[in-house]
Amino acid sequence: MESILREGLTALSLPTENIPALLRYWGLLAEKNKVMNLTAITDPEEAARLHFLDSAALLALADLRGKTVVDVGTGAGFPGLPLKILEPSIRLTLLDAQRKRVDFLREVCAGLGLSDVECVHARAEEFAAERRESFDIAVSRAVAALPVLAELCLPLVKTEGKFLAMKSVDTNEELNAAGRAVNLLGGRLEKPQDYVISGTDIPRRLVILTKIGETPKKYPRMFAKIKKNPL
Repeated sequence: MESILREGLTALSLPTENIPALLRYWGLLAEKNKVMNLTAITDPEEAARLHFLDSAALLALADLRGKTVVDVGTGAGFPGLPLKILEPSIRLTLLDAQRKRVDFLREVCAGLGLSDVECVHARAEEFAAERRESFDIAVSRAVAALPVLAELCLPLVKTEGKFLAMKSVDTNEELNAAGRAVNLLGGRLEKPQDYVISGTDIPRRLVILTKIGETPKKYPRMFAKIKKNPL
C-alpha cells in the first residue's frame, strides 16, 4: 500500500511525507470495518487507489490551501480526511447523517492528532440552516444525482466559493439535467475536469460548480421533498 501511495502521489506532484498518517488512517478504518460497514473495499491496494489516490486527485485539480472545506456525506471520511492529511492548512468539517460514522471519524482525528477538523452529526439540509454560506469549498463523493447534491451543498458555500462533486465520467446527461437546479441555487456549472485515478485505467470526473450569487433562503428543502421532487 505504501509503495502505491508513494508512486501515485508523486505522479500527482503531491507531497509524500504524510503517507504514514494515511497508512494509520487505513489501519483504523480496516479494523473498525470488521464490526461496522464503512467500506466495501477491503484490499489495501485497492483502497490505496480507489479511496486515497482518488481523493488526492482533488488537490491536483483544485487549490484548497488554507480553505474552509465541508465534506458532505463523508461516510468513512472520503475525500475529506485524505485532503486534510495531505494539505494540513485546510480547515475541515466532516458532515454525515449517521452518528456511528461520525464517532469513528472523531476517533481517527484524535488518533492522528489532526487539528482544525470538526466532525458533525447532522443532515445536510439541517446543517445548512446553522452554517449557511460559511465555507469556501464543499466537496462530496456521495452517490446522488447532481440536482440533489447541488441543493444540499451549494447553500453551504460562500459567494465565489465552489462545490466540487466527484463523479464517474458517464454524467453528460446528468449535467445537462442539472442546469436549471444550478441556476436556481445561485451556481454556475464550469467545464468538468476528467482524470484517471493514478496507477489505474479508471476514468473519473470532477464536476465544478461556482457560487455566483446567494442561494434563495427556501433552499435546501427537507430531504424528502428534494428526493421526491428534484429541482
